[in-house]
Amino acid sequence: MPVWLSEDDIRSVLSPLELVDVMETALADFSAGLVVQPVRTAIEIGERSFFALMPALYRAQGVLGAKLVTVVPGNAARALNTHLASISLLDPETGELLALLDGRYITEVRTATASAVSVRHLARKDARVLAILGSGVQAASHFEALRCVRQFTEVRVWSPNREHLLAFVDARPGASASDSAEKAVRGADVVVVATSAVTPAIQSEWVNDGAHVIGIGACRPSQRELDPALVTRAALVVDSRAAALQEAGDIVQCIAEGRFTEAHIRAELGQVVGGRAARRSNEEVTLFKSLGLAVEDVVAAGLAYRRSREKGLGKGFS
Repeated sequence: MPVWLSEDDIRSVLSPLELVDVMETALADFSAGLVVQPVRTAIEIGERSFFALMPALYRAQGVLGAKLVTVVPGNAARALNTHLASISLLDPETGELLALLDGRYITEVRTATASAVSVRHLARKDARVLAILGSGVQAASHFEALRCVRQFTEVRVWSPNREHLLAFVDARPGASASDSAEKAVRGADVVVVATSAVTPAIQSEWVNDGAHVIGIGACRPSQRELDPALVTRAALVVDSRAAALQEAGDIVQCIAEGRFTEAHIRAELGQVVGGRAARRSNEEVTLFKSLGLAVEDVVAAGLAYRRSREKGLGKGFS
């Protein structure tokens, strides 16, 4: 009988620390061609809002599934999450439904742990100062996940919403509020852009040589969150080359403007994990542009399903 796993069920069994290693393997296998996954299908449902279908087959881990996700920025004013999702897991041999999982937390944590993989492989070994732009769900998940792979001595946070910013740092020992995005970014070794911006939230001149930058938003071709000069300057790494060339406005628009060609994408993150590309010097700025992959969702869902069954969690339905 299929089971339903709630967000509470999933939170109780999914550890960011464990998931970093799971995500690292999944990304490497994706770039090695061991995952069957098309670029997601998305339809616009409103201004800056879309609905997407994200299927994947990952035989090495025995998982087949799909995520249905909506991104509705206006939900923030309704006291609802802006990203909502459900994930269906199927038996890869029979096609039978195994489980239906709430996908909101999985989306949150898999995004942050993929970013942690990028820090593990692309940030300088001596990186100690972390800057986070944003104070929402992804800012919080990145605060936790990135500290699984680096020991940061300073975490600077900036948000356009001062009230949210102060609440964020008050709840997280070791985090401090910055008066501006520029003050947070200058001198930082790792920078996370976790805002809802669709125009650049960070400028290239703020970013020190040797920094590692992570951009996790602006996932439609009409949107940007990064200064195009920064995208042009940096060693650019993506999660999926095919998806980046269709969906990432930070890349698609730069190519259309003649700033660079497709060849500017140095590698997929899975190729970096596999040793086929790397940071070339301590002075190089590296940039991970994350769009999010279906394989990240289904492998995290598969792990949550197995752990939940071991603990007897979930409700049956038919």
